[in-house]
Amino acid sequence: MQSGIFKIQAQERVVFGTPMAEAVIAEANHYGADRVFITSTRSLAAFDNGPLQQIERALGDRHVGTFSTIASHSPREDVIAAANAARFAEADIIVAVGGGSVVDATKVVQLCLWMSIDSVDGLSIYAAGFDRLQASQFTVPTDGVRMVAVPTTLSAADFTSRAGITDVSTRTKLAFNHRLLVPRSVILDPAATLTTPEWLLFSTGIRSVDHAVESYCCPIANPATESLSLKGLALLHDGLKRIKETPDDLDARMAAQFGMWHAIWPSTSGVYHGASHGIGYALGAGFGVPHGHTSCVMLPAVMQWNAEAIGERHEALASAVGKPDTPAWQSIRELIAGLEMPCTLRDVGIKRENLEELAKRALDYQPVLLNPRPIKTASDVMEILEIAF
Repeated sequence: MQSGIFKIQAQERVVFGTPMAEAVIAEANHYGADRVFITSTRSLAAFDNGPLQQIERALGDRHVGTFSTIASHSPREDVIAAANAARFAEADIIVAVGGGSVVDATKVVQLCLWMSIDSVDGLSIYAAGFDRLQASQFTVPTDGVRMVAVPTTLSAADFTSRAGITDVSTRTKLAFNHRLLVPRSVILDPAATLTTPEWLLFSTGIRSVDHAVESYCCPIANPATESLSLKGLALLHDGLKRIKETPDDLDARMAAQFGMWHAIWPSTSGVYHGASHGIGYALGAGFGVPHGHTSCVMLPAVMQWNAEAIGERHEALASAVGKPDTPAWQSIRELIAGLEMPCTLRDVGIKRENLEELAKRALDYQPVLLNPRPIKTASDVMEILEIAF
């Protein structure tokens, strides 16, 4: 008899089918918040009537400020600057409008407000590190400022209590993990994704495909997580293809959003990811490759390398995407190519002379060591990198 624990996030609400600006106001009302601070990016701030502007206008006098310069991979310096701005504004709720970098940064902004952190040096003692699965062991105020997420991509960072912040000086990721870091509410409005560049939407969609595949292949997967993973994969596979064919199809975008939600829940419950995620962390922190692109180039290669060890799992994945007679890794690679996303390490700027360093860096990340087909040395990683190259 299988035994285990399915962990439940400290996330209270997921709102869908309501226009984002209306939903933000409703969530602020629900939580009794009067001073709403927004975090976002330069690209979203550049629109005249994008998601950010619609929310700002709808809030009116309740909008006390926006920090819109959070960069890719959530640099520590941006986190501290955003936290200091939110503190100065006396925010009582923070709304993150954007993709995974904005959401992860805002998770740690909460921590900075809770623990009175105002410099990058103050962050390190709260980091869990990517070499540990357990949450950081510290106590936070239960009445501290919390966040609401309005995702504009399909990264699914909005559903986790874990955040990755980049130390630019060392090109490494700092991990933060506490149950209250997860957004208190998530607002899923497919219209929020309409201004997202196609490459970003599709690459983060493949990131969520990565969540689904590696969660399903995890050795401690259980019937609950397996069903979520397979349904998430099916929704994403269908939704992404439909978006490519008809970009303004809001139903297709909603399907992809539901897919990312399904795909991430297994890992929030305690199921862990494998080498595609781990090597992706090394690619992102060490070589500046966007997280979505790391999944595009690494997931099919890792799946192909794993196939001999977990063939039965791959049969179920192949059926989930409607191609039971095609190897699952091949179907995923075809999906990525059909979306016109990068398919090789060369496509994202990695040179052959970078492979040895990448292989060594990858071993620093726990998901690599937890891969369903055991990875013990840099030589094992190199076999995967050669497939991806």
